[in-house]
Parts: sequence; structure tokens; C-alpha cells
Amino acid sequence: MTDNKIPGVKYTVAVVSGKGGVGKSTVAVNLTAALKMKGFKVGLVDADIYGPSIPIMLGVSERPAVTKHNDKNLLIPVEKYGIKLMSIGFLLEKKDSAVIWRGPMASSALRQFVYDVLWGELDYLIFDMPPGTGDIQLTLGQTIPLNGAVLITTPQEIALADAEKGHLMFQKVNVPTVGIIENMSYYLKDNGVKEYIFGEEGGKKLCDKYQLPLLGRIPIDKTLRESGDAGYPLVLQRPESPLSKEFITIANNTVAELGKIDSGKKQDLEIII
Repeated sequence: MTDNKIPGVKYTVAVVSGKGGVGKSTVAVNLTAALKMKGFKVGLVDADIYGPSIPIMLGVSERPAVTKHNDKNLLIPVEKYGIKLMSIGFLLEKKDSAVIWRGPMASSALRQFVYDVLWGELDYLIFDMPPGTGDIQLTLGQTIPLNGAVLITTPQEIALADAEKGHLMFQKVNVPTVGIIENMSYYLKDNGVKEYIFGEEGGKKLCDKYQLPLLGRIPIDKTLRESGDAGYPLVLQRPESPLSKEFITIANNTVAELGKIDSGKKQDLEIII
């Protein structure tokens, strides 16, 4: 973890996955929205430079403005639903444009999203990270001043193997794993029976292996997909739904675990002193 903290930001959290297709961005958006519902000041950075999805999932098409602050030009984050946002998707001339950059260019762009943006006072700044555990992800993990990483996986073995690599990668750059969220955990039939399409208890097994907390389980539900396509997070759209309440639980658990990590670091510092 780098020590170059972002002015005004208390906690920085990366939402990560070892592979694509596990619903990382959907979780990042609804986790951020759940934190907002709890009364926190929040921001969301679309760190997936090559595949930005936040503009669609939050229904944003406007470009960020620029302001002068302390003799420096800074971007003003776009705001939607009370969430401050930044994405490369806001800066592309066309929504269907492809970002074709080498790793150093992507890392440079992300540094700008961190330090050249007037974030103001935030309790939590969430980073929707690109999937995978390659050089770009490693560089970003070393570049962003992270308090912790939330790992998204689905229950099947192939996803768990990649999620494990993600946990180990962040260990190497001294970023603690806050916990694991198991997405697409099960499908709830009309008769109330849970069907474990992708396997059962996979996330818990990984948590047990590395002594990590299971932050929550998110079932397969078409309303979650529909809300993302509509640009309106389910947590805000249908706050009383069981799925939204699960995201609130995940937000509560994330806040609690970050507090434990922070407390542990303070105790370690006191011992050193």
C-alpha cells in the first residue's frame, strides 16, 4: 500500500475479482449505493480503464468539469444519486469507443483520477478495479493508496481459483483483504427452494482457508441485472427488497471489517513506538 493518501478521503476500498464475469461492477455500484444509504459521503472510481461500465450502470453521460484549486487544474467529479463519480467513459468522445492503451498509460490515467480530481470530504472512495491478476492490476494495487480490497467471486471452483490469486496478489502489495462476497450464490425458486447453480459454499471455503470474513451472499436475480441496465442501482430503486437488504448487510460488514483493520494497524504502530 502506498502512503500517498488522497486529501479528504478517509477510506479507500478496491472491489476486485480474479476473473471477469463474476459481477464485480454490479457489486461495486450497489455497495457504494448502500454506503450512501447509510449516510456516508461516498465516491466511486471506474478503474477498469479498458472496460468502463459505471457510466451505463449509473446512467451518466455528462463530462466532468474542470476547476482551479490551489493553482492546479482539477476535475470535478460527476455526481449521481449523491455519489461522486469518475470514469474514463466520461471522457471518451463516443460511448462505444475502445481504449487501446499500454499498461503505463492506463496506470497514469488512474493516477489522474485519484490525485487530479477534487473529491472533497469523503468517508469511502470505492474503486471498481479491472478483472484479473496481471501486471496492470499489480501496478494499480501499488499505485492507489488502498485501505483494503473486497474480493468478488462466484461459488464454482474455477472462479474460486482465480479469486484466490487475487487475494494473494494484494497480499504481495500489502493491501489487506477486507473479506469475500459470493455473487450468484444461488437461485431462489418460486417455491422458496434455493438452487445452487454454480455450486454451494464455495465462498465460505475460501474464507475458511485464509481466515477471511464472508461479507455476504448475493443470489441470482434478474432485477439486479435490470437495474444496472436502467442506470438505477437496485439498492436505491427498491431499498426494501431482500436483495437490497443483503447489500446493506454487506455494507455494514465492510465498514466493521475496515474498522478492525484500522484498529489493528494503530495497535501495531503503538507497539513499534
